[in-house]
Amino acid sequence: MSRIVRCGLIQCSNPLNDESKSVAEIQRAMLDKHMPFIEEAGKQGVQILGLQEIFNGPYFCPSQDTRWYDAAEPVPGPMTERMSAIAKKYQMVMVVPVYEQEMPGVFYNTAAVIDADGTYLGKYRKQHIPQVRPGFFEKFYFKPGNGGYPVFQTRYAKVGVYICYDRHFPEGARCLGLNGAEIVFNPSATVEGTSKYLWKLEQPAHAAANGYFMAASNRVGTEAPWNIGKFYGTSYFCDPRGQIVKEASDDKDELLVADLDLDVIAEVRKVWQFYRDRRPEAYDEITKK
Repeated sequence: MSRIVRCGLIQCSNPLNDESKSVAEIQRAMLDKHMPFIEEAGKQGVQILGLQEIFNGPYFCPSQDTRWYDAAEPVPGPMTERMSAIAKKYQMVMVVPVYEQEMPGVFYNTAAVIDADGTYLGKYRKQHIPQVRPGFFEKFYFKPGNGGYPVFQTRYAKVGVYICYDRHFPEGARCLGLNGAEIVFNPSATVEGTSKYLWKLEQPAHAAANGYFMAASNRVGTEAPWNIGKFYGTSYFCDPRGQIVKEASDDKDELLVADLDLDVIAEVRKVWQFYRDRRPEAYDEITKK
């Protein structure tokens, strides 16, 4: 009997592109916009739902403005508590990316994982932090993650998380596979330009190289006042063969739902024996250079 898991991804645009508004008002507008999609996921029987990078706010990293530090909160904290109630209501695992404050002045780009009974299972902190022109000044806002590459045993599957810029680094993607991930969620905020062609190249490659499913989410629209480009959506799921099985639009707020057969993981790994044939003792150069 197949292990079918219904998964969902939400991609959303920012409804309040108004710098005269407070950080709290902008966050509230973004949360309010997400809520109908989250509720719809529950009604459609989604078992694991992934939200986009820093889902309850704009992607503020094109600026270097300390006012956005006010967007951060503890994890676990108010947002994980609110999402835990929804997770329990619908018996739905949730991957919830937020801006985390560990202590005053110490911030991370984080995703909390909540089980289907509302239990907070833990968090992943984005490991690779870009400082790339134009528009990605993340080192101003985030410390590099310090929690490794955890995999969370949820009710429905073993879930890992990799966040946006992480996807350019195959080492962490392999660590997630070695730690037992069956589905890796990659919440992102990425615009048209230099890396767009990589969007459908790197993550399917991670899925194929590691024999797991990937769930890639991206926001849509443009965000003032930064206007660094169009967030092009096209959130998608790909299977352990690296094939995209379902994809969202490039310009629409959307809930994308797909049924993933986790038995495909074993089928693929019986053919491609990458974990058997890898040579960790021969890879010292990776960490020496």
